[in-house]
Amino acid sequence: MKLSFTQTAFSEAKSDAYVIFVPSDEKHFKEAQKRITADFPEAKPLLDSGDFKAKRDSVAIVYLSGKAKSSRLLLVGIGEAEKVTLESMRRAAAAAAKAATGKKLKSLAIAVPSGLSLDAEGFGEAATEGLCLAASKLTRYFSDKERASNTLEALTFYSENKKALADVKKGAEYAEIVSQGTLLARTLANTPDNDMYPEKLAEAAQKACKNAGVNITVLDKKKIEALKMHGLLAVNQGSKRPPVFIVMEYNGGGKNDKPIMLVGKGVTFDTGGISIKPSAGMAEMKMDMHGAATVISTITTIARLGLNVNVVALVPATENMPSGSAVVPGDVIVYTNGVSVEVDNTDAEGRLILADALLYAQKYKPQACIDLATLTGACVVALGTVTTGMMGTDAPLKSRLKLAGDYTHEYVCELPLYEEYEELIKGDITDIKNAGGRYAGAITAALFLKRFVGDMPWVHLDIAGTAMLSSDTPYTPKGASGVGVRLLTDMLRKWKS
Repeated sequence: MKLSFTQTAFSEAKSDAYVIFVPSDEKHFKEAQKRITADFPEAKPLLDSGDFKAKRDSVAIVYLSGKAKSSRLLLVGIGEAEKVTLESMRRAAAAAAKAATGKKLKSLAIAVPSGLSLDAEGFGEAATEGLCLAASKLTRYFSDKERASNTLEALTFYSENKKALADVKKGAEYAEIVSQGTLLARTLANTPDNDMYPEKLAEAAQKACKNAGVNITVLDKKKIEALKMHGLLAVNQGSKRPPVFIVMEYNGGGKNDKPIMLVGKGVTFDTGGISIKPSAGMAEMKMDMHGAATVISTITTIARLGLNVNVVALVPATENMPSGSAVVPGDVIVYTNGVSVEVDNTDAEGRLILADALLYAQKYKPQACIDLATLTGACVVALGTVTTGMMGTDAPLKSRLKLAGDYTHEYVCELPLYEEYEELIKGDITDIKNAGGRYAGAITAALFLKRFVGDMPWVHLDIAGTAMLSSDTPYTPKGASGVGVRLLTDMLRKWKS
């Protein structure tokens, strides 16, 4: 999205449409009404009629005369001025974006509001996020040119207040980069397996890294075998396509600063293997690599922002397929740390490949490690699609994520890792098994991973519910949500504060 910032009278703007955010409380509504009708007399009948009350996320379109430099004015309700938050502004901006894209508009001129509880920098950040995230979707497979276009291309913010405009610019430029990272994660996760199998995912990661200041190494099957990543190899046994292990490094911090590890589950398609899933809804399993999509997009985003941290992203990538060579229930895997695992259910494959990645992460002696995975249906049952499940060993790291989740509205909710749950994954012929039965499935999956983190400060984020959406939300269309990019980026930009 092209951004620009102009210190001039709003009525002088040139674009496909003007956008004005209007508060609903009587005092601020009347003030806005007076300003709007002075500049745009065509809006007077609508505002006088009472039909537009500026309720949150409401949009009214006013068609302007030939004297105006745009043919449309979008009035967007934001509710009471003193109750405007980052999230309510994201949603209001998203409503504007949907109205604009519905009319195939390419550029918007946005008036910077005043008198809100949200400051100018926050407005710039939230409005840009809402506009960018709501205005874009995967279109590459449409043959219809009209459906294949994401029309909104440019945003211009207008204010005659120099300080306010500078603050808006700061927030908006940050948000544009983060939004592009979120959209990249959506694109990677929404792309079907025939175009995003492990080797293609590695190519996409390499493309994302190009000129971004991120070093990338892709380990092929021979190197994976040499490293004895037995979990990744076992899950890959049923597939004709080989696995890859992607290592991405960004060094924006001090030379002696230990890195923060981001680990993402990269199952590019999950049939369930021999423990095959029902066919209904299986197409969604192209998104089972959303954890990988998130960490790839996050590390490139923080590199573009130039954040003062060292970060390493790890992605074990494979398909999980049923075939004559596939791993079967009852098979045993022994990891390089000596832990033996019985494969009780081949559809609990994500934890098998993450175990190898967590063992690899220990080599960096990191100051923190966060893994993200669409790991369990149990987490969806527990928390739905609103909140990510969070489990881990490090209280300060969990607190950082909680604060970032509240700021970005990508909520996290802690689930316990009490030792009593460990009995559920105790193996009969091995140390542990990879499935703990019907109860506490998200917790037992995390306890499985805990056996492979060593002494790293570690948090596991189960994004099964928040990554794959079955319906639209205010600024996220159905499908892959891009969850985690905004959350992790916000946490990392505040890491040293």
